Amino acid sequence: MIALLDRHRGLIALSARESERVLKLWSQTIVAPVLASFLFIVVFGLSLGGRIREIGGVQYEIFIVPGLIAMAMAQAAYSNNSSSVFQARADRYINDVLSAPMRPWEVNVGLAVGGVVRALAVGGSLLVLALVVTDVPVREPFVLALAVAILLVLFASLGVVVGVYAETWDQAGFVNNIVILPLSFLGGVFYSVELLPSPWEQASHVNPIFFLINAIRYGFLGTSDVPIGIALAVTAALALACAAWSAAMFRSGRRLKA
Repeated sequence: MIALLDRHRGLIALSARESERVLKLWSQTIVAPVLASFLFIVVFGLSLGGRIREIGGVQYEIFIVPGLIAMAMAQAAYSNNSSSVFQARADRYINDVLSAPMRPWEVNVGLAVGGVVRALAVGGSLLVLALVVTDVPVREPFVLALAVAILLVLFASLGVVVGVYAETWDQAGFVNNIVILPLSFLGGVFYSVELLPSPWEQASHVNPIFFLINAIRYGFLGTSDVPIGIALAVTAALALACAAWSAAMFRSGRRLKA
């Protein structure tokens, strides 16, 4: 065990640094997104719950919780890694990391760990707060754990990729503000796409985040707008593609130095 830790001490140190960055700025990285998502539960769930009683036999305030948790975790993982990697390139800090005796995959994983830590902290905190005001269950814990793992790989890797390609802070935040957030709202966070008329119901199936939200929702509620196997397969394919893209960049070393 000691020999194993010694061989990967660079990875451990980099992972610890990225995690410490998240925890030191906890008011911005964890508390702010948790409160924002919790307000959605309170405002939309509890206020509209009086008018929208149920969706698919599930109380409305419970129905929206899985989607909000998925959306908050996705944004946290992506935002953390895109900003962290971009800042490392802008400050030339990444040059020191790349010159360290570390394998390319260790640098890649070490830089991605911060987003994983932040997403888990945000998702766990939001779930605790949601349990205070709702009775959201966890009916399929294995599926939920698998869906969360896929989400973390997908958006942590995507954040690293965008952080490498971004030339400005605006570019680093573009994907979150223009792609992830709108697709999350259109992916069925607040509604079931089965309620949509044609062709909007069919168009929703082109949205990749729709499948991710349904995979998370199935883990909590045991219900989904698409077969759970398809939801997991689509999101896993996207996660593997982003992870492979990120790994390829670190193997080649292109664009890593600003």
